Amino acid sequence: VQLQASGGGLVQAGGSLRLSCAASGRTASGYIMAWFRQAPGKERVFVASISRSGGSTNYIDSVKGRFTISRDNAKNTVYLQMNSLKPEDTAVYYCAADGVYRLVPAQIMAPYEYWGQGTQVTVSS
Repeated sequence: VQLQASGGGLVQAGGSLRLSCAASGRTASGYIMAWFRQAPGKERVFVASISRSGGSTNYIDSVKGRFTISRDNAKNTVYLQMNSLKPEDTAVYYCAADGVYRLVPAQIMAPYEYWGQGTQVTVSS
């Protein structure tokens, strides 16, 4: 499956952005999907994940209540709605896909076989 992330940009603190991740090649419903982010000089870290059906989601503590991951399997697209953005949310955001059946989506990079190219999110103070 090929992943194409989009929707990043420059926004002021407190603003909102919605990232999209379009899947092609194979149906996205066969994959657990996740968003990771990588700030300058730091390692890539997990942000959120969503189950194949969309019925189960997970978030890192720092984005709970502000970010929402969702998916539209009919459109082969996963979204990350980001509200109340903070300067510390500044990073390149990557979407990823895991084709293995797991009871709990992984929150580390290794299980995710497919990655999008990343989209830059910059939050100014």
